[in-house]
Amino acid sequence: MSRAASVAFVVVGLIWGTNFITMKWALESISAGQVTLLRVLFGFLPVLAYGLFRRAFARSHWRHAHHFVVMSVLATSLYYFLFAAGTELLPSGIAGALSASIPLFSFLGAAVLLRSERITLVRLAGVLTGLAGVVLIARPWAASATVEPKGVAFLLLGSASVGLSFVYARRFISPLEIPAAALTTYQIGLALVTLLLVTDLDGITAITHDTRATLGIVVGLGLLGTGVAFVLYYFIVERLGAVTAASATYIPPVVAVLIGWLLVGEELHALDGVAMVLILAGVVVLRIGSPRLEPPTTPPPAVTS
Repeated sequence: MSRAASVAFVVVGLIWGTNFITMKWALESISAGQVTLLRVLFGFLPVLAYGLFRRAFARSHWRHAHHFVVMSVLATSLYYFLFAAGTELLPSGIAGALSASIPLFSFLGAAVLLRSERITLVRLAGVLTGLAGVVLIARPWAASATVEPKGVAFLLLGSASVGLSFVYARRFISPLEIPAAALTTYQIGLALVTLLLVTDLDGITAITHDTRATLGIVVGLGLLGTGVAFVLYYFIVERLGAVTAASATYIPPVVAVLIGWLLVGEELHALDGVAMVLILAGVVVLRIGSPRLEPPTTPPPAVTS
């Protein structure tokens, strides 16, 4: 692994890991829908610039516009909104830990919808291990003051949305062989148009009254967490391949939990730590039990964010 690629790998993981605390700051001033809109707006600008620099766009791509629309919903607008809505109700560290369930939903969706994916005992063990971690975080048997079931549901629905987007991309978009920079620009651009049409803008300027929240959503979530992270991701894919690049998504949950616990003072129970280990272990087992094939290079929509 080259030094530049190694640095990019770590930086992407760290950037995505900070997304949950910056969402939390922004949600103190504006709604989850408005956070989603601003994140997509400021994330779109560097992605568009990168696509233009790479000369990735072509008029012929738009014959496949219906696929771009589906991806814009599954992997951007709906995904980001559900994550923002869930983070509003949960400690940022818990929200980050739940984001580790994205690969679990991706594998489940692939097993159900793709003929090439088989359910084996190893993969089933991985899914059950990861889901056990989710249950430990949610703790439905106890009335918890820190874990809101509705917030957990939002995070899991968001994880399912983006997880299914990978399945959709593998089935319908990868065969098109359109550059990843172009695909992501189309995806985020269409999501921006949709969000502008459906988001209530009343009170959105309240974000400017809190400098921390403004910098968090413009720089943290938008420019860095969505735009720059994608550009660095492309660099890692080119240097190290898609399989290695995808493993960068293991870093954000750990970073989010540590930020919430060490820097923000969020309460962290022993069960939360065990749960995060189980979720990540489930993902690792799924990876071990999967065929050694390069996944589509359509980038993960910034969790990972």
